[in-house]
Amino acid sequence: MSKPDDLLVDIATSVESEQSNQMSLTVVVQGAVVTGRLAPEAVWRERVAEVLEDSERLAPFSAIFKSAGPNSRSQRRTEPPTHLHFHVARILQGTVGIPETGGMYRIAIKDVSAWTVGDFSYSDT
Repeated sequence: MSKPDDLLVDIATSVESEQSNQMSLTVVVQGAVVTGRLAPEAVWRERVAEVLEDSERLAPFSAIFKSAGPNSRSQRRTEPPTHLHFHVARILQGTVGIPETGGMYRIAIKDVSAWTVGDFSYSDT
């Protein structure tokens, strides 16, 4: 999208203001389908930092995610969010979700070409 969808921005704003990670969303970004739950940016950053800290090679990068971003819990956001922060998310391809256990994705709202509330999963049954 050249101009971010106002309704999608409102959803992201609500997730940020409520500090909730219960909103399930599926988006299409450059042909890829990503499905999962939205998280406030501060919560997402914390989780990414935790994952990086557990890696011997990547631990030094955890500090980048720990630093106070525009949406840290100690600061109020004055501008609308520009990104969606997914956790427990998968990229859907064929009959599988990658990764199976869910991942952490940051997606620019302006790049979303289609979306729907809820997440999708495939099953063989």
